[in-house]
Amino acid sequence: MTTYLESERLTLRPFAAADADLLIELDSDPAVMRYLTGGAPTPPEEVRDLAIPSILAGYERWDHDLGLFAAHEKDGGAFVGWFCLRPLRSGPREEAELGYRLRQATWGRGYATEVSQALLAKGFAELGIRMVWAETMTVNRPSRNVMEKLGMTLAENIPTPDDMMAVEGSEHGGVRYEITKEQWERRQA
Repeated sequence: MTTYLESERLTLRPFAAADADLLIELDSDPAVMRYLTGGAPTPPEEVRDLAIPSILAGYERWDHDLGLFAAHEKDGGAFVGWFCLRPLRSGPREEAELGYRLRQATWGRGYATEVSQALLAKGFAELGIRMVWAETMTVNRPSRNVMEKLGMTLAENIPTPDDMMAVEGSEHGGVRYEITKEQWERRQA
């Protein structure tokens, strides 16, 4: 297994085609999917036929430097969820999205902040990233707290996508947070 990144307690690795069941289980938890689909699970065939091939293609697209990565606890190897650091398909490589989706059993342990800090360091110090952004629903206070702990600042309010209008809190829209390499460097000094 190739390691992409290690933090204090977690290891990130590229996904493989055989990992579909991990994503199916993760996306089957209504609490995990609350701010994404209103709690509806991702259909297994969508994970197998669309999500996994897209994740694998991303590694090739970005020379295995960026993408969506499986996170496992160092102690015991349990699957925690995933983290991503990746540009939009049509966007510049130097601007990357930071994201994560974690199993409910691991919430509240500081994993999102821990690994996101390590991803920012890798992106800014090693991969030539100049700006990282993250988006969530306005009402998703736990994710917003992580973004703020990372030193990301609220850049703009964004409209709720049409396919999320039935999700709790959709009437409040979403938010986009950003941090530049220069802002990150100042925080490290």
